[in-house]
Amino acid sequence: MAVALGFDILRQAQAAPLNGRPSPARNRRRAQALAMARDEALVNAAYSYHIVTLEAPPAPLLQAGGESLEAPWLLPASGQLTALACGVCTLGPALERRVSELFAQRRASLAMALDELGNELLFDISRRAQDRMQAEVGRSGLSMSGELRAGDPGLALEAQGAVLRLAGADSIGISLGAGFLMHPMKSTSMVLGVGMNLPASSWSRCDTCNSRARCGVRLRALASAETA
Repeated sequence: MAVALGFDILRQAQAAPLNGRPSPARNRRRAQALAMARDEALVNAAYSYHIVTLEAPPAPLLQAGGESLEAPWLLPASGQLTALACGVCTLGPALERRVSELFAQRRASLAMALDELGNELLFDISRRAQDRMQAEVGRSGLSMSGELRAGDPGLALEAQGAVLRLAGADSIGISLGAGFLMHPMKSTSMVLGVGMNLPASSWSRCDTCNSRARCGVRLRALASAETA
């Protein structure tokens, strides 16, 4: 299992422009949110992951690390699935607490800007974790494909507990509460397929979302892929 703690994710956000053509007011609120996150140390970025070998031949019910995940979308059309890459990321609890305080103070615009920044940072941590997983998998001569999160059409929300256990979520202070909600709330988990000669996925976890055309996180991912 690999764990990364205390790295600076704000520097990357400071250099990244907002999607589209943001208004001067939105740019100003984002700058305020960035300054607040930095000055008040609201971000404690962390991730952990584990590449877990399958315990049985691939099937819709994948067995790895003593857990079972029903994730048929991860079964490849070609190649051989041999393991699961399970990861979890968090910003820590401070940013979400500050957002709640700002709403209570009737500073809704800044609260929403800080919350939006939190989502952006969480996406960046997730990409960083995936890049490290990809590098580890590549050193073993394997490939990685697909991305599912508990609650996606291809992975039931009830799988969240198994994913967190496989990813070592407790090592970075993430727990699971009622309704399969992660704490801290600014956290996310992921499962990807690992194996030999896996093809690129022909699907995306965003495919069924009604907001995919205007989703800032999706547009940011596409922009990152184009410049990679």
